[in-house]
Amino acid sequence: MFVSYKWLQDYVDLTGVSAAELAEKITKSGIEVEGVEILNNGIKGVVVGHVVEREQHPNADKLSKCLVDVGEGEPVQIICGAPNVAQGQKVAVAKVGAVLPGNFKIKRAKLRGEESNGMICSLTELGMEGKVVPKEYSEGIFVFPADTEVGIDALAQLNRDDEVLELSLTPNRADALSMLGVAYEVAAILGRDVKLPETDLQASSEKASDYVKVVVEAKEDNPLYVAKMIKNVKIGPSPLWMQTRLMSAGIRPHNNVVDITNYILLEYGQPLHAFDYDRLGSKEILVRRAVDGEKFVTLDDVERTLTSEHLVITNGVEPVALAGVMGGANSEVTSDTTTVLLEAAYFSGGAVRKSSKDHGLRSEASARFEKGVDPNRVSAAGDRAAYLMAKYAGGEVLEGTSEVDTLTVEPAVVSITLEKINRVLGTDLVMKDVKEIFDRLQFEVSIEGDLVTVTAPTRRGDIRIEEDLVEEVARLYGYDNIPKTLPIGSSTPGRLSAYQKKRRIVRQYLEGAGLYQAVTYSLTSEEKASQFAIEKRDTIRLAMPMSEERSILRLSILPQLLEVLKYNSARQNDSLAVYETGAVFLANGTDVLPEEKEHLAGAVTGLWHSHSWQGEKKAVDFFVVKGILEGMFAKLGLAERVGYVQAQVEGMHPGRTAEILLNGVKIGFVGQVHPSVQKDLDLKDTYVFELSLKAVLEADAPVLQYEAIPRFPSITRDIALVVNKETVSGTLKEIILTAGAPLLKEVQVFDLYEGDKMEEGKKSIAFSLKYVDPERTLTDEEVTKVHEQVLEALKEKAGAVLRG
Repeated sequence: MFVSYKWLQDYVDLTGVSAAELAEKITKSGIEVEGVEILNNGIKGVVVGHVVEREQHPNADKLSKCLVDVGEGEPVQIICGAPNVAQGQKVAVAKVGAVLPGNFKIKRAKLRGEESNGMICSLTELGMEGKVVPKEYSEGIFVFPADTEVGIDALAQLNRDDEVLELSLTPNRADALSMLGVAYEVAAILGRDVKLPETDLQASSEKASDYVKVVVEAKEDNPLYVAKMIKNVKIGPSPLWMQTRLMSAGIRPHNNVVDITNYILLEYGQPLHAFDYDRLGSKEILVRRAVDGEKFVTLDDVERTLTSEHLVITNGVEPVALAGVMGGANSEVTSDTTTVLLEAAYFSGGAVRKSSKDHGLRSEASARFEKGVDPNRVSAAGDRAAYLMAKYAGGEVLEGTSEVDTLTVEPAVVSITLEKINRVLGTDLVMKDVKEIFDRLQFEVSIEGDLVTVTAPTRRGDIRIEEDLVEEVARLYGYDNIPKTLPIGSSTPGRLSAYQKKRRIVRQYLEGAGLYQAVTYSLTSEEKASQFAIEKRDTIRLAMPMSEERSILRLSILPQLLEVLKYNSARQNDSLAVYETGAVFLANGTDVLPEEKEHLAGAVTGLWHSHSWQGEKKAVDFFVVKGILEGMFAKLGLAERVGYVQAQVEGMHPGRTAEILLNGVKIGFVGQVHPSVQKDLDLKDTYVFELSLKAVLEADAPVLQYEAIPRFPSITRDIALVVNKETVSGTLKEIILTAGAPLLKEVQVFDLYEGDKMEEGKKSIAFSLKYVDPERTLTDEEVTKVHEQVLEALKEKAGAVLRG
């Protein structure tokens, strides 16, 4: 909301308070003032001049040679390029030595051989935005009224000696979307009175009800509609003071009738609309919901297709306005208009918001209806507009109105105790102080003992509960005056939970291992929603998705990570490792909220290592990704509890995929993406993992125990075992460790052979076994005895025999 300091003085005495001081006081009272703009800042030396003579420049087709009286005796010659400059005009002249916006200094000059002693200015050259300049002057200079005195300050005539406060309003303070609303606020802050605008008009003997009948079908959306009639209007420019006030507020002037409706919008906060009565084509105003598919051309000459959710004003047959948003081209006020039907109405915010949103028509009027207008100010705003039309458009206001009024207005009545006000604010206010604050706000107050009962005026629709009254007392008493106290009681320093600490460890480890963190959408498409899901559940569809690509809550993170790899690979970044921690959503039926679980997923493609100098390259494989996970589990103290079992997972390579088990329970999988999926995504060999992070981080890890470095030598034995091809090394390793305990400390696989020298259906797996006793040196006999136990257990449990 832009508030003119000079305009505000029409309603509140601002003597002794500068615009900057007022801005500070308003901000301290709870409405933030974002800034104060001095309209004539840096501009000087601009006066009103009279074009005495004008002739064509002898050496330029697009220039005029003007003789201009600037109130200093002899007229001066000025060369002007404006196409609309003419003899007899009163114009803004920047004299020699003047300074215009951008520190542009005016000097004597010669233009095409002719001397120029100043500059005839357009409004944009004086710092006004082009979008608010009247259309007739947008391509040329501005012309003052003929009775404007020559030589006076042109900036003062254009209201550029004003200062404008920009208020940043919260949605609850719709009352401050008008000059009167701001006036009430400022009067309360300064403890001064509000002077209301003049509305006393002389009505003719003819009655408005004889010219128009109002019928409202959609009474819930439009409980109050008031129509006033003004005859014999003369369309022309509005007074200069009104035009300049509108321009300062960011509204372009049009003509006296339209400008008056916009002026009242700013003054009262009540949107009005003026119809050309003769173009309505009937003597009836019917307010109804539109018919589905009904067509209507708005003032911007765009044809709109309406639905039954849109509220329209009609002439009984066809729409003439989209209620609260924009009028129709078929009834707009033109230069030929002589009779005006003035609409002042109360429309529900929901109906206006729907029309505004559906048609992309956001206007000053719709914004006010959406936030709520004062129902008790509707008729007063109409009277004020009619008064101004009679005064500045020569109109004859007909007696009375034609209206429909089913609006029930009950002012809010809120009670609170003085004890609660002081308890909440930490103050020691007495009842006299509180009453004085509400009196300054012009709220009705009654006091009974310690109880204060306040009747809030309808302009303050934000006053509803006790806390609203506390806020009013606090801001007018002064937030700076409220005592400052430290909180009393014990406090707990902030810290990470055990779960959060472990999650941070996981992220730090993965990033240290070379993976980049990715953050992807939790919403995906129907096609991708169930891909790679650890738990198969029904999908959860959004009721109102933005698109089909983002319509389903994901069951797995991997599809999005593969899209990340695809995006980067298409941009020649084909070696990439990423991970993500995020939620997946598991349905629990139609009447139960879905379950949200935190998962960890990763995807790696391309080269894992590339050392150009040494000529070394290593492509990512299953064991690289498995090794990353093993390192992470070791970091969390879970290495001994995690196992891997070969498995078949949809979308994964059938021979290079394993389930991840934690304490024997499946928590996820790791492996290579199926070649067909890789081909569809145009990716090289890609390895992925996904697991339930919640299960990992909530698992109890054993207390970390440190062991001394052995002081005695170890003994290593290597064995190559022949086993069935179906036997996995993990099973053999577990048998070896169990049978060799406690002397056997380490077991490592170092070879796998499945060549043509092996028996059909067999393979050879070689292990390195390390025996050690931390307390003494082992003998060969002791190691041999344990080693034979290991071989026997392998033969008995896995059918493994030593390779010859």
